[in-house]
Amino acid sequence: MKSIRVHQPGGVEALRLEEIPDPKPGPGEALVKLDAIGVNFVEVYQRTGQYPGARPFVPGTEAAGTVVAVGSGVTAVKVGDRVAGVSFTGSYAEKALSPADRLVVLPGSVDARTAAAAMLQGMTAHYLATSTFPLASGNRCMIHAAAGGVGLLLCQIAKARGAWIIGTVSTPEKAALARDAGADELVLYSQTNFVEETRRLSGGQGVNVVYDSVGKSTFEGSLDCLRPRGMLVLFGQSSGPVPAFDPQLLNRKGSLYLTRPTLVNYVATREELLARSGDLFRWIGEGSLQVRIDRTYPLADAAKAHTALEGRQTTGKVLLIP
Repeated sequence: MKSIRVHQPGGVEALRLEEIPDPKPGPGEALVKLDAIGVNFVEVYQRTGQYPGARPFVPGTEAAGTVVAVGSGVTAVKVGDRVAGVSFTGSYAEKALSPADRLVVLPGSVDARTAAAAMLQGMTAHYLATSTFPLASGNRCMIHAAAGGVGLLLCQIAKARGAWIIGTVSTPEKAALARDAGADELVLYSQTNFVEETRRLSGGQGVNVVYDSVGKSTFEGSLDCLRPRGMLVLFGQSSGPVPAFDPQLLNRKGSLYLTRPTLVNYVATREELLARSGDLFRWIGEGSLQVRIDRTYPLADAAKAHTALEGRQTTGKVLLIP
């Protein structure tokens, strides 16, 4: 089968199209013929070596497709099921293995491309808004990169829960997308100091929570946007990792909370995986949650997908199509 492999850390040229043998499912595993593959920033970190691992490797964990084989002991899915998941081993390929109990069977109302676009970013937005800081009516929140893949979904879920939303974006075009997704106020951080603007928009009070996927370049400013006892939810680092800091800083800025969550701990059980994905698929089927697919690339053009992602050219999800 065709796959993308990385032999050495590097730029997008490290993503090499290669033929490798079809994987064989072991006990508890399912082999899925992939129809759509989600591209996520974590794969950039892995490609560059920022997140080290064994090499060579096939990047990717998120995809949707059809089960073509199962190993012994599998009961969660069967051959022929349309499924999606975020626990694939090397999804930048025509076929990939996943633990069968980490796959979700798709309802008829959700196609493979929508599922591949919604699983990781959608469940991330879900846990951020419902579990890490459970938004409620009257809460004020800030969402950085509000027109990104997670940002657009998080805006919609936050608005449905009654929150007042300030979104940060880089262009007027992205501001329009975020506003359509539910943001009440938009700050163009390329033109305006987002801390000063947040203080002005909130009447000097600050917000209850900041959802920050940017990291290094926004970290201190995000803390300064919080009201006393507010929470900074740092769930990404697209601008680079946050430098070490003295936790006493949280005290000085108002007894603040800081958490660095990741999806794996919020879908630790199959029951939680099914609950979160079930909510997403129900909302998509009802039309109350819109999933924006920004662009698709053939599998062989994975380098172009990474270039678009790293250059912040995207608004919504990027997919590879085998």
